[in-house]
Amino acid sequence: MSTEENPAAAPRSLAEALRGRDDVSLAALLRSRPDLITPVPTDLTQLATRAGTRASVVRALERLDRFTLQTAQALAVASDPATYDELLGLMAGDDGDPAVSAALPHALGTLRAQALVWGGDDRLRLVRTARELLAPSPQHPSPTGLGPTVREAGAGISPGRIQEILATAGLPSTHDSVSALNALAGLFDDPERMSALLDRAPSESVEVLERLVWGPPYGQVTADPAPRLRWLLDRGLLLPTAPGTVVLPREVALRLRAGRAHRTTEPVPPPVEAAAAHRPQLVDATAAGQAYTALATVEELLKDWHEGGPAVLRAGGLSVRDLKRTAVALDVPEPVAAFWVELAYAAGLLASDGEADERYAATPAYDEWRERPAGERWARLATAWLAATRTPGLVGERDAKDRTLSALGPGLDRSAAPEVRHRVLALLAGLPEGAAPDAGSLLARLRWERPPRADRTGGGAPSPYARRAPAQPAEGTRGVAARAGGPGAPGYPADGASGAGGEDDLRSRLARWTLAEAEMLGVTGRGALSSHGRALIGAPPAPRHADTRTEPAGPGDKLPVHHRQTPVPPALSPAEQATAAAAAGRLLDPLLPEPLDHVLLQADLTAVAPGPLERPLADMLGVLADVESKGGATVYRFTPASVRRALDAGQSAADLHAFLAAHSRTPVPQPLAYLIDDVARRHGHLRVGAASSYVRCDDDAVLNEILADRRAAGLGLRRLAPTVLAARTDPAALLEGLRAMGFAPAAESAEGDVLIARADAYRTPPRTPPEPVPDGPPVPDDTLLAAAIRAVRAGDLASTAPRRPVAGAADTAPGELPRTTAAETLAGLQAAVLTNDTLWIGYVNAEGGASQRVIAPIRVEGGFVTAYDHTADEVRTYPLHRITGVAEIAE
Repeated sequence: MSTEENPAAAPRSLAEALRGRDDVSLAALLRSRPDLITPVPTDLTQLATRAGTRASVVRALERLDRFTLQTAQALAVASDPATYDELLGLMAGDDGDPAVSAALPHALGTLRAQALVWGGDDRLRLVRTARELLAPSPQHPSPTGLGPTVREAGAGISPGRIQEILATAGLPSTHDSVSALNALAGLFDDPERMSALLDRAPSESVEVLERLVWGPPYGQVTADPAPRLRWLLDRGLLLPTAPGTVVLPREVALRLRAGRAHRTTEPVPPPVEAAAAHRPQLVDATAAGQAYTALATVEELLKDWHEGGPAVLRAGGLSVRDLKRTAVALDVPEPVAAFWVELAYAAGLLASDGEADERYAATPAYDEWRERPAGERWARLATAWLAATRTPGLVGERDAKDRTLSALGPGLDRSAAPEVRHRVLALLAGLPEGAAPDAGSLLARLRWERPPRADRTGGGAPSPYARRAPAQPAEGTRGVAARAGGPGAPGYPADGASGAGGEDDLRSRLARWTLAEAEMLGVTGRGALSSHGRALIGAPPAPRHADTRTEPAGPGDKLPVHHRQTPVPPALSPAEQATAAAAAGRLLDPLLPEPLDHVLLQADLTAVAPGPLERPLADMLGVLADVESKGGATVYRFTPASVRRALDAGQSAADLHAFLAAHSRTPVPQPLAYLIDDVARRHGHLRVGAASSYVRCDDDAVLNEILADRRAAGLGLRRLAPTVLAARTDPAALLEGLRAMGFAPAAESAEGDVLIARADAYRTPPRTPPEPVPDGPPVPDDTLLAAAIRAVRAGDLASTAPRRPVAGAADTAPGELPRTTAAETLAGLQAAVLTNDTLWIGYVNAEGGASQRVIAPIRVEGGFVTAYDHTADEVRTYPLHRITGVAEIAE
């Protein structure tokens, strides 16, 4: 048992509570709150101070589940310190709730483990900053809906008025206001006397209390309150806090609530329900089909940008017009096109080239990726998706400066995205095999695990009276109107999300996008997690579903779920994630179709690929023909332009005939053979070079035909020789112009050789994938934790060890460095070498930074002392002139 839980050794501060922890407990604290060791604190006192800072406490509160957060909120309105029984009463109420009683020790243990609560069960203390954040005030209402105590609300009331309230409430008068408020609080805390007082209350007055009991507890009154309000004010059931404002004291509200701090407690997380069940084989087959489509889509996207993709906007990103063109090319909606573009970017397959006229293009890593097996290629995409903080779902929305967020542009990073993606998949892994989740229950579970900010730090408890119109006044008075009592509840973090606390908050939107993106990527099939998706997150094998249905349930028909669901897997380290991704790729490989080495040629100048093609065949066919339709079978169409494209790439007519004959299961149709021969016969008959540009041809009749054609007027042609024409346009424009006129020219080099336009794509320089934006400091590994704990413990020893100054040294105040003369310092160090004693020294480094250290001197020579430094846990050498003084460590 730790010191903070042992009444015999009750800590007096958070630092003392941390000092009583073992290394395992400290490591758990630093792992759950990594900001505490960035940088590593010098001792446990500094660690406790850092754990109580506002930023760190807010961060810790944001990571509590709903019931643990409700426990902290209850401690914020309890006495300080509070007992466990008082906390249990606030959480479970006077009647008790077995579920709350069972869950409260774990929630309290979580708060202790994260250093938000310290002390034993008889003296529970909430960290001061957390109490300030969660305790109710007029400016920041508590989520409990409770107001100030009688003592806090009555601090500004005159002594005479307090005595009048005591007399009206039937209490004896006192000699001072403090005792009077204590007597009034004792009345409200006594169930029997409080019940007797409320039994005498008019029904209209009780109705006013009911309107305020669950919050907000503040109301407004006129200078001449109605009788039902006057009855409450005269007995202290409502207390004035400012002119025209009254509040329901906390003790009264708790008595009316039967002791509960919250209207509804949620000690048990809501289960994720299954909306439909499918055969696991069907789920895996569907997911594999989606995975194959994902690979094909990414390849098609980057193939479309082979020669340099769209231009980069000045502010960064893809223009709306280019995104629309990409969506048309991929035959998908624009949001889906944005997802594929961002996925390729996250995987490092796509980047900007960095040139003056900056454009997007594939990276060299794309060529390496294409050569990998299909399972490995998919694993790389899926791993990049899991870790990416860029959120394609935000494309098209506006940022805080009312600028449109564009694909591949700035402003799309959301640090919570990786965690939400992993959590959603982990919850899916907890369902029976083949079960698709009900989206509503999944979102409810996520909101329980991470409540929206309005539930964490303010906004008031939900109340049916929160926006009810004021009661009709009696005798010209306005009565009590419930109001927020200050600024509204803060919204969700300002990062593009809307609807704080609602279903449209950022985490809920990320969860919905995760479900859709996982289906497109093939991580899930028909909404259920696939076997390779399960391996991707390192989840154990799923349990079999007891229900025997194999088809989706009807609308609203939810399947039963086991009360003990499979535990969700934890987040993986980078090395574990790489291993899991490789395993997922191996599971996916057998589910993907085998690539084919043949097509079916047809007489209508088309070729049908009945499945995925081998890489060389697909590449060559992509040059020789145009894709006409996709699906289970891809249809390619041969055209003069496509055949000329293959000839421009260096192929001859004989090469094309041989290629088709080798890879067709049907004879090469005669129309296709004629098409190839006809285009080849005309290809290269004309030659285009640079003069600015020129055209040469051995047949001067062809050149005469070109000059006579009106369409050649814009090319600026003139005859230089019987077989040569010069042009004012560049060679590329001249090539396009002649091809538009129906000719088949070939480009020519300065040496007169035919230039071959191969299909080799334009590539960017080597690029690294975008780094995810971290959600705070990274979680330290075991090695860093062990080193940090050793350093903190050593520093704590240096700052807290009892000290015995050496003879003749001046007394040292707590926290100050020891001060001794140079002779005393040298004598103390030399004596410690002989006796193997440990010394406490003050040391000033070259930058002027002062620190305390505990050392065991080994030798003193040449103006230096070599010693084992307990603070650094290593042997170090220190110049004697930088040591301010020494002191012995007391026994």
